[in-house]
Parts: sequence; structure tokens; C-alpha cells
Amino acid sequence: MKKKNVLFLVIAVLILIGLIISSSLTTADIDPEKYSPAVYSTVGSLLPPVIAIVLALITKEVYSSLFIGILSGAILYANGNLELMLNTMMFNEEGGMVYKLADSWNVGILIFLVILGIMVALMNKVGGSAAFGQWASTHIKTRVGTQLATMCLGILIFVDDYFNCLTVGSVMRPVTDRHNISRAKLAYLIDATAAPVCIIAPVSSWAAAVTSSVPDGSDINGFTMFLNTIPYNLYALTTLLMIIVITAKKIDFGPMALHEKNALAGDLFTTEGRPFGNADEEPTSPNGKVCDLVLPIIILIVFCIMGMVYTGGFFDGVSFVSAFADADASTGLVIGSVITLIITFCYYMVRGVISFKEFTECIPEGFKAMVAPILILSMAWTLSGMTGLLGAKFFVHDLVASSAGALSMFLPAIIFAVAAFLAFATGTSWGTFAILIPIVCNVFAGGDTQEMLVISIAACLSGAVAGDHCSPISDTTIMASAGAHCDHVNHVSTQIPYALTVAVVSVIGYVIAGIIGYTTESALALIATPITFVLLFVAVSVMKKREA
Repeated sequence: MKKKNVLFLVIAVLILIGLIISSSLTTADIDPEKYSPAVYSTVGSLLPPVIAIVLALITKEVYSSLFIGILSGAILYANGNLELMLNTMMFNEEGGMVYKLADSWNVGILIFLVILGIMVALMNKVGGSAAFGQWASTHIKTRVGTQLATMCLGILIFVDDYFNCLTVGSVMRPVTDRHNISRAKLAYLIDATAAPVCIIAPVSSWAAAVTSSVPDGSDINGFTMFLNTIPYNLYALTTLLMIIVITAKKIDFGPMALHEKNALAGDLFTTEGRPFGNADEEPTSPNGKVCDLVLPIIILIVFCIMGMVYTGGFFDGVSFVSAFADADASTGLVIGSVITLIITFCYYMVRGVISFKEFTECIPEGFKAMVAPILILSMAWTLSGMTGLLGAKFFVHDLVASSAGALSMFLPAIIFAVAAFLAFATGTSWGTFAILIPIVCNVFAGGDTQEMLVISIAACLSGAVAGDHCSPISDTTIMASAGAHCDHVNHVSTQIPYALTVAVVSVIGYVIAGIIGYTTESALALIATPITFVLLFVAVSVMKKREA
């Protein structure tokens, strides 16, 4: 029996024994209004996601690792009561799997995923992807050019991270395959231009999430705050620089170096994992043209933007910026993708490149292609719900609040580290914003501390993206794996060394920014940004020498 199977068997037996013993010791009469788990708002509240993440990295198996994390969270919440544990895991209104899957926002994201899967299947069926790949092979002739083109496309699609991941993946995957770029490297390029781009794009679903997280009555407007944080968002800016540096200098380190070496020899995957089966080998029409891919993508971008501002009230007289700030990203993406699917179908029928029967065949094919990310997302949402039930946000609130005062000048670096850990453990950047931004605003409420407030909010956003970038249970990370058709654990294990390198130099940058901002209360703290860039060059050079 394999070691990882033995590990799972031992864990399962221990959990079962613990449940039997503890359920016999706990009373069945529980008052819901007075009930509280023993680990509520303690460091133990972060145990379930830590268990899931560690198991996923050790065993390379993400589904059962997430399930064990959910199960451990339910056990902790139920204080060992078997009946309460089962009800919590499945039916709790704030964190149970049934209610997470019934949540309208979550369902909207799943529908959006399925529609994009159908769109990709359609574009492959009519030969649009193949035609674009052939066109790109004549215009993009080097591996460096291909990687930079992937980055540029990721930057151009700045509206939403989910949209970014799947669109960039479907467009660039045939091109990167032609140039023997590993699927793990493609997944990294997608992920590194998803959240890091959205968090510095004024017109994006992320900007709306940040704006809405600034509490009412604050000294500064939420959207203005977001704009002011952009030059201080060290992790996002440095991540984009990281792509340019490692691509131009042809540097790879950590597990990614092995994946890229194998890709040059013809093995794009390195491991046996093929989560999307033969999806890349579907027969395509020889009549496909580049416009069969490009036009639907452009339509998708336009109508997703229109759908988002529609939900924010743009067509009722609200300004474009305000509409984006108040937009419902899930609803807007569903509206935009449904309209795009209809238009694309009509366009392909007029072109005569697909029949109605072939179109209907693409619907289940698109759904099947998205089964893996849907499963992972569903369990990741439930795991996040379990963490919420255990009061993790209150533990983090107290941790950050206690760091103020004597450590004020180091508070941006502390906030970055806390945000990164919280996003890593819970798999959500937006949840991290919602927890930490009000705390930071309260810490710096009043007084001549506006520059430190901006730096600290930027550190919060930057840290949340860093943690999200590293987390195996992050929805954006999951989407990047789906977009690249890459084994999820491969993506996570190859990306972490790159993300951690950027995170470390970002922490140093926030120490510098905090000291300058605290002592001068001026924009001189912006000098921390170019210093962080220089530190990245040094760090990458060191990594290159170690790999040599």
C-alpha cells in the first residue's frame, strides 16, 4: 500500500475513533443560542484549513484533503458531538456544504464556469483555437515571446480574475504547447496576471470588493483609497516584474525548473495527473479562422463589463465608476456569458462551421471539462465556511489590533504577514479584505496618519493576494489550474517558491515604507517600491546561482 494511502487510512481511523468516544461523552441537548465551540476565536480556529493544505501538499491529492479539512472543522465546531457534526458539515446555514451550494453568488460563479467551458468547447470544435495557434506560431516564434504574450493578454483582461484565468488559458494553451512551455508554467503565468492585475485595476470586480470593504464614516472615500494604494501594492507590482525578469533571463527555480526541463523534452505535465483527460485532443474543424476565437472573446469581455455595470445601476443613471463599485460580479458575469454564448452560437451558425447537433454536444463537453474545478471550489467554499463558524476572523481581529501602538511603524509589514496567512488558510482574498480593512481603518482613525493608512491598506490588499496566490484552496488558484489544464497540486507546488520570493521582498519593502511613512507622513514612502524591485532582482539572481 502506498504511503499516502496509509496516511489517509490512519487519519480516517483516528477521526472515527475520536468521533465515537467524544459523541458518547457529549450531551445531545444543545441550545443553539448559547452554543459555542471550544476553539472559537482561538488559534485552533485556523486548524481545518491548515490540515487540508498540509495534506494536499504531502499527498498530492486535493479532493480528500479538502474533505478531511471540512470534517475536522465540523468536529471542532461540534465539540465532538456526532449528530451536530454531520448537521454542521452539510446543513449549517452559515458554513454547510448544502447552503454554500445554494448561495446565489456561488451558484452564479459555477454557472459562469460551465458557460465558459461550453465556450471553450465550441471554439475548439469550430477550429478557432487551432487557427489562432497556427497564426500565433507564425508571429510568436520564441518561448520568451510566448510567455510575454501570455502576460500581456492577462493584463488586458483585468475585469475579473475568474474570467481572466479561463480566457487566457483557453486562448494561450495551444500556443504555449507549440513552444513546449509546461502546463505548470502556463498556470503560473495565468495566476500571476489574475489577482495581481485585478487588485491594481481601478475597473475590476476586485476594486469593487475593496471599495465596499471600507466602512461607512471613514475619513476617505473607498474608491479614492483604492486608487491611492496602487503604487504601494508591492506584491502585485513585483509579481508582474517577476514574470518579466524570469522570462527575459530564462530563469526557473524550484520544482518549476524540472517541469520546464521536461517540457523542452516533450513532456508538458511531468506527473501522471491529467485532470482534463483528452480535452486538448478533441477533433476540430479545418475551416476555423482566428476570428472564430478572437471575436467571441471580445464579445465576452464587452458583455461581461456591461453585465457588471448593469448590476451596479449604470443604466439607471449611476456613473460608470460608481456602478462598478456597486456591481455584483457573479450576476454580471453570468449575464455577460449567457448573452455571449447566444451571440457566438448565432455567429457560428451563420458562418456554417457548426451544426445545431454539434452545438448541443458541446454543452455536456463544456460541463465535463469544469467538473474538477467545480468540485474543488465547492469544497473550498465549505472549508472557508467551517473556518468562519470557528470565529477565525475574530482571532485575527484581536491579533492585528494588539499589534498597534508601539509597533506602529512596522504595522504595514505585520498586516501584510497576517493578511497573507489568513488568505492562505481560508483561500479567500475578498474575505480577508472584509476582515482586515475595517480594523486598519479603525487603527488609523483621525489624526495625521493618512499616509500610513494608505500604506497599511495597501499592505492588507497585497498580503491577501500573496496568501491567495500560495493557497491550494484559493478559488483563483483553482481557476488558474483549470485554465491551463494543469494538475492542481502541480500548479501549487511549482508556484509557491515564486510567490514566496516576491512575498519576502514585499515584507522588506513594507518595513521600509512603514518606517518612512511613520516618521515623515509624506509620499517619500513611495521610495519603498523601487527598492522592492531592486531586492527582487537580487533575490532572483541568488536563485539563479543556486540552480546553476
